[in-house]
Amino acid sequence: WQAEQTPDNIIDALNIACRAVSVSNVVGIVGPTVSRDVHVIAPFGEKIGIPVISHAATDPDLSDQNTYPNFYRTVASDFAAAAALAKLFIRFNWTSCSIIYQNDAFGTGGAKAISEAFIKSDLTVSQMIIFDIVMLSIRGDLKSLLTNAATRIVVLWVESMYTPLILQKALDSNVVGPYFTWILSNSISLNSFNQTFYPNLIGMFLIEPAVGSVVNAPINATLLNAAYSIWQQYEPESFPGSINVDNYALFAFDATWTLIQSLQQLCASKINISSSCLSFIGSSYCFDRRFIHSKLLLDAISRTEFLGVSGPIQFSSNVTDRITGLYYSAKNAQLSSNGLNFVPVLEYFHPSNWRIPIKENVIVWPGNTLTQPSGGAILQGENLRIGIIESVPFTMVEKVMDASGQTTIHYSGYIPDLI
Repeated sequence: WQAEQTPDNIIDALNIACRAVSVSNVVGIVGPTVSRDVHVIAPFGEKIGIPVISHAATDPDLSDQNTYPNFYRTVASDFAAAAALAKLFIRFNWTSCSIIYQNDAFGTGGAKAISEAFIKSDLTVSQMIIFDIVMLSIRGDLKSLLTNAATRIVVLWVESMYTPLILQKALDSNVVGPYFTWILSNSISLNSFNQTFYPNLIGMFLIEPAVGSVVNAPINATLLNAAYSIWQQYEPESFPGSINVDNYALFAFDATWTLIQSLQQLCASKINISSSCLSFIGSSYCFDRRFIHSKLLLDAISRTEFLGVSGPIQFSSNVTDRITGLYYSAKNAQLSSNGLNFVPVLEYFHPSNWRIPIKENVIVWPGNTLTQPSGGAILQGENLRIGIIESVPFTMVEKVMDASGQTTIHYSGYIPDLI
């Protein structure tokens, strides 16, 4: 096996993959992490006949089995995340939101999935706001865009590397708490912000893919211990301790085990064949190589079913997605002696509904209150200018002079349209 870290540039990621398969018999790729890379690496894998199994790419467009016949993933598609988000809105009686999304496959795919899920649930996406990942800025004036909208719920659908930048801009523009409720799609450290902003960050939500152990669902503890043992044996310096292992690392373990299980099935079925079950044909140049038993390996992956470290793993011949063990955790930003952290408050089993965890935590809403916001704009703290039209005898305007000779305008009557 070999590990490669792909850069932000998609072509560089393809170049790294090409070099890797040119120098050794690579029979499968675990990754990439980001969706935009998968749109290039998956077709490359199809070209040379090897599977690509991602642990973190969630773009719904990647679910198309016809377009990506050799792609699989052990993390849930954003179709599931969008459904979970819509059910969260229904639970809290919210009806609309603004979406801020990054302009790539992950962002546009997620925003589209949320819009479709909201339409099915009679909810409304009031506006779509683009975060440009090249310019590292919001397209438009964030303060005006959010304050002029009727909704006060903001869904932030960007990668974790961009989240602090956008939140800081929102904090500087005073469009976070207590009047706005933000829902993040990726976890970040809130303690990186200046403590003076903590009151504004309290009450934010985070919705992220979860593993079975987080939501008290079955996992393979034996396999998990073996995975941790291997990690500590080969890269002890990067092992954070079992309680600090990221969920996506566990999805990566299951992606790797999926490939191993499928290769074992393939080689067991080819035991009487003279050629190696891992044979390639063609030259050493990556695009001229092809794995001989490509179809058999892909069929083995589609049939693979096991209890993994993140929960039950099973695939379908119709979509590229994992179809079992799809969980989400909703966390709430709360202040404690350890600083400002996300605390789990709800859990979700797709395609069911949100529920309160066994260990219940009270939700703290923006403004450090226990009162749930309505989700809409309120007039508190706003200066209003109200215009009326004189219409005798309904609405009458007259000048009134007091004892000191000062003249004021006096309004009387009523406005029929407001009755």
